Amino acid sequence: MIIPPHTPDPEVLDLLVSVAELGSLGAAARRHGISQPAASMRISALERRLDLRLLDRGPTGSVLTDTGQTVVDLARPVLNAAAELMDAVAALRRAARPSLRVLASTTIADHRIPHWLTALRKIRPELAVVLDVANSRQVTAAVRAREAELGFVEGPQSPTGLGSKVLAADELVVVVAPEHPWATRRRALTPRELADTPLLWREKGSGTRDTVWETLELHATPAPPAAELGSAAAILTTARSGTAPAVISRLIVAHELRSGTLREVRLAEGFTLTRKFRAIWDRRTPPTGPAADLVELATRIEAARPHRR
Repeated sequence: MIIPPHTPDPEVLDLLVSVAELGSLGAAARRHGISQPAASMRISALERRLDLRLLDRGPTGSVLTDTGQTVVDLARPVLNAAAELMDAVAALRRAARPSLRVLASTTIADHRIPHWLTALRKIRPELAVVLDVANSRQVTAAVRAREAELGFVEGPQSPTGLGSKVLAADELVVVVAPEHPWATRRRALTPRELADTPLLWREKGSGTRDTVWETLELHATPAPPAAELGSAAAILTTARSGTAPAVISRLIVAHELRSGTLREVRLAEGFTLTRKFRAIWDRRTPPTGPAADLVELATRIEAARPHRR
């Protein structure tokens, strides 16, 4: 197919349709973000190209001629077809663009993934990453259901039945408000004391909760929670109020420890609270392409980070 000579530009046809819809050349010009004189010049150029008078121009404004209205009616399906064409092209671009869906636990999503994705963007700038956030148990369930190619979780053990790789160890600390008796205690805190104390706990399914619970169970059955809270932010706020001690990632509580709004409680020698950050995936589909790149970059970045001793 060869486009006939003098075929008008769709943009000027769209301007003419706007004149018909809005009733004036000035309103059409404003819709298209141009001045009224510029709009008038474009319509005049269209009239010369078509060799037709499309507007009646008068002292009170410009209105479409009967011929102009006929051209508008002919132009509408052309413009609709152009819009459909560009929508289809956009869909093709989206389909052709590589994408990666990732699920991550809250701590990893807030404090580690941004660094990993920045590095990934440098080697795969065309990649579209979709990141969803949930607790570790929910992330694990989603990966098992193959709702995501890759998951990042925290916890003491590797989820059964999934492929995984340890990326880093995350230190957990016991914190209290400055007014809490533990804030000034000189004797280090033992595992039994911590187990016997009602604490601020995350919800069931949290990697932090699972790690602390499994560690304390080695020494005693943990006391009933002082409160169960659905986010690290809620834990910090409640701990600052002096309600009870909390066990939380040093990554999350670093600012409060520096500012003094929370105090770290020293643990007895040999008593450590750490959890693992892991990448997890369905064993039937190990990471390849962008997913493999992300795991490798996360491993390198975490290995290069300074770790508190």
